[in-house]
Amino acid sequence: MRIAIAQINSTVGDITGNTAKILDAVNQAKQAGASLVITPELALSGYPPADLLLRETFCQSCNSALTKLVEAIDDIALIVGYPSYREGKLYNAASVIQRGKIIHTYYKRILNQAPFFNESYYFDTGSESCIFELGGVKFGIAICADFWLSNLLCAKDCSDLDILLVLSASAYRINKQASRYQITRQFIEQTGISIIHTNLVGGQDELVFDGASFAMNRQEELTHQLGEFVETIELIDIQDNQPIKTKLEAPQLPIASIYQALCLGVRDYVRKNNFPGALLGLSGGVDSALVLAIAVDALGADKIKAVMMPSQYTASISLEDANEMAELLGVKLFESNIQSLFGQYLSNIESHFQITPDSTPSNTMPENLQARIRGTLLMALSNHSGSIVLTTGNKSEMAVGYCTLYGDMAGGFAVLKDISKTLVYALCEYRNQISRVIPERIIRRAPSAELRPNQTDQDNLPPYEILDAIIEAYVEKNYSPAEIIALNYSESDVKKVIHLIHGSEYKRRQSPPGVRITHCDFGTAWHYPITSSYRVWSTQSRDE
Repeated sequence: MRIAIAQINSTVGDITGNTAKILDAVNQAKQAGASLVITPELALSGYPPADLLLRETFCQSCNSALTKLVEAIDDIALIVGYPSYREGKLYNAASVIQRGKIIHTYYKRILNQAPFFNESYYFDTGSESCIFELGGVKFGIAICADFWLSNLLCAKDCSDLDILLVLSASAYRINKQASRYQITRQFIEQTGISIIHTNLVGGQDELVFDGASFAMNRQEELTHQLGEFVETIELIDIQDNQPIKTKLEAPQLPIASIYQALCLGVRDYVRKNNFPGALLGLSGGVDSALVLAIAVDALGADKIKAVMMPSQYTASISLEDANEMAELLGVKLFESNIQSLFGQYLSNIESHFQITPDSTPSNTMPENLQARIRGTLLMALSNHSGSIVLTTGNKSEMAVGYCTLYGDMAGGFAVLKDISKTLVYALCEYRNQISRVIPERIIRRAPSAELRPNQTDQDNLPPYEILDAIIEAYVEKNYSPAEIIALNYSESDVKKVIHLIHGSEYKRRQSPPGVRITHCDFGTAWHYPITSSYRVWSTQSRDE
């Protein structure tokens, strides 16, 4: 018996396009001699459909598409995921279709409660297992969290199964695949049942689904491993009621997976939202350099425009490095000096409001003003061309508010929103190992916003290796201040960083969406109130 895994890139709401993808996978599988095709969770509607599920017409469209699928399936079996409205209840469902009929249907029983998959708000809970036989093999069905969050429940229902089929829309984060392997091996050890895991691939707003579908036999051996971040059809031959082991490629390094996740997130956000291309401000610094490399790899140089907007504080080497990088990538670079605009703004503010840079309490007004001039120019170009502006700030800056509202935060998609500064450097080094596109001087020189003379980031922040470690401990691991200090970080640094994190919440709420790659990003997984009297330590008033 031969089974086909259809690792497809569904688009939320593109029910016609998703149906066509599924039928194309079925036709490929038939030509290859497969008896069964498995698609990911909610492949028909795309995942996560969120509030579209509250629209009756959306569910009706999914049902109409399902009917067409059923009519098109003949002697091959298809398992398809879709939202099923039945007797006043809505379920996250998967049906087995064969010879123009639905022969089995399973309703997801464990609904994910994570903030980015709040399924219990939309779906009702299923209560029954689903077991069917095909080609002498006994199969069971589980949908994503049924297996990943409660596989003991699956084990209880699957005592006489040969293979459990897991349909997933499991989003990528660093080292997620290792966690999937571990849970799968634990299940097989308990049950002796083989697993075939089919995962969605593609970018959907902040989320990137990595695919990476796989199969394991009852000896806990990985028998098949599909590629990460690519659409593909994989054939699995079954012998002795379990997958036959094939030659596996060596897994890629985590840094390569992160880079590919960012590329896919950018590509699908731009493509699925029908933007003709992308714009970004190129500063000669490391963050914008990495964003440019990712944008070109994701979309092609012909779809990207870079804009250099120097001021009197911009170093000549920044201009040189930006021009060199644009040349290396084949991107057109536009230059617009903002010095005269900056001067006009300052003159206007001084004459009308009697405010000078020296009289402002924080002295950040002229720095923020430069960033906002650049943001205004980029958004004007976006309005003119229809291209989306990619922001270039990283997670470290976003965490502590080292960014300017309506300035460098202005744009439609924040590529590095979940990428720490130390990881930015690692990704630049990785990309240059493939081919040199980022001038070495950009990577080696001290980071600077170049908004005042001789400025460096470390004028106001701890060194990035310390800053990033504190942010990771507090935000991603939920450590207390005392626990972080116990890791040998100074109390003053820990206090300062945590104060800045909470004081910057109002900024992060206004930032564009960006690719999630960690356990706790500042978009979908972080929900602290802006207005709160609770403080870990006593705090001072926040700066803008």
